[in-house]
Amino acid sequence: MRTVDLIHRKRDGEELAAEELAFLVHGYTRGEIPDYQMAAFLMSVFYSGMTDREVSALTETMMSSGEVLDLSSIPGLKVDKHSTGGVGDKTSLISAPIAAAAGVIVPMISGRALGHTGGTLDKLESIPGFRTSLSVDEFKERLMRYGLAFIGQTPEIAPADGKLYSLRDATATVESIPLIASSIMSKKLAVSLDALVLDVKVGTGAFMKRQVDARRLAQMMVGIGRRMNKRVQALITDMNQPLGNAVGNALEVMEVANTLQGVGPVDLTRLSLELAARMIHLGKITKTIEEARELAQKKLVDGSAYKKFKEVILAQGGNPQVLERFELLPNATGVLEITTPRSGFVTAIDAEGIGLASGIIGAGRNTKEDSIDPAVGVILDVKMGHKVDAGAVLCRIYYTREDHLEEASQMVEDAFRISATAPEARELILEVVS
Repeated sequence: MRTVDLIHRKRDGEELAAEELAFLVHGYTRGEIPDYQMAAFLMSVFYSGMTDREVSALTETMMSSGEVLDLSSIPGLKVDKHSTGGVGDKTSLISAPIAAAAGVIVPMISGRALGHTGGTLDKLESIPGFRTSLSVDEFKERLMRYGLAFIGQTPEIAPADGKLYSLRDATATVESIPLIASSIMSKKLAVSLDALVLDVKVGTGAFMKRQVDARRLAQMMVGIGRRMNKRVQALITDMNQPLGNAVGNALEVMEVANTLQGVGPVDLTRLSLELAARMIHLGKITKTIEEARELAQKKLVDGSAYKKFKEVILAQGGNPQVLERFELLPNATGVLEITTPRSGFVTAIDAEGIGLASGIIGAGRNTKEDSIDPAVGVILDVKMGHKVDAGAVLCRIYYTREDHLEEASQMVEDAFRISATAPEARELILEVVS
């Protein structure tokens, strides 16, 4: 078969067979198909879409482009959790310890920050000494002992996805729903999971801006899992304002510590508990989701999840005392308060604007090669619906360098909308797709 013929057929909206997609993916991974042809194919998918059969075939091909991490030697059902990316989204560091404390085996294959969204690995690496680059044997040993371990994607896991993602980033095809779905699921299913809980974000701070697109993505990923005999559930959750109050790596670890000790923000606590409950239920620890919610709440309240997270930090080379002594974490050298010139109600907080502002002072990265300043970020003093007086502090920017600070402060100030009337209450969890 010829690459140009497959591009032509996909451009015209035809369905490609599994072996044709395998020809493209493996040929590109081996360097036999050049960037310009694969870029043309990706753009054809962007405009013509893919059928469910095509998406499943593409996922399996990408998954099988490298090693599949076999965890069958570890007793118990393995359940992972994945978020499509948001601002202030540190739920993995809360829901995973809760689920593990309840008896679920949680192999967390996590990612890094890119653009305005945060990354679990960067948050963990703000803890001095914490190692995310475990060998496969180290990962399995810690998973066996503690029921929870965090690791990044290795070069051996779904290498086709890494190469294709870089090309998608350079060809404006990142937003393609079939390509997003196959990218996420190929990485997750390259580990021998039994079940997966997905948090599909929608809103200003998410890649999916419209709920209809978030629903399509959720349904597509759940369908891929079902066709591969995996139990998958997806929550569609609101990302029109940052989740919790903290945005920035060390700042978010501090908020995680507070949340695991029962004094975290309401929205972050609620979503983390629901994600953990879904993991517990899919892990067959409880018979019903209601029992799973009760167990998740118990493991948070009795301190079991907090203890579990401290154990994992120590096991992966970090200092668990950072959860009680925040001065041991990287700390910013300067703080800038953003105030409101008028009174009223907070009707909007542009999550993307807050995320981008945090990024330009060092909390994020524009390319995978950029370095991160773990100390910097933003802490919100108010959330949507709060009433404020003129001169009240809306948030604080924590910085270590003053370059880009003025630009960041303007972006943060522009992210807030103050109106005379209170906004309508927004739901945090919008839909469940299963």
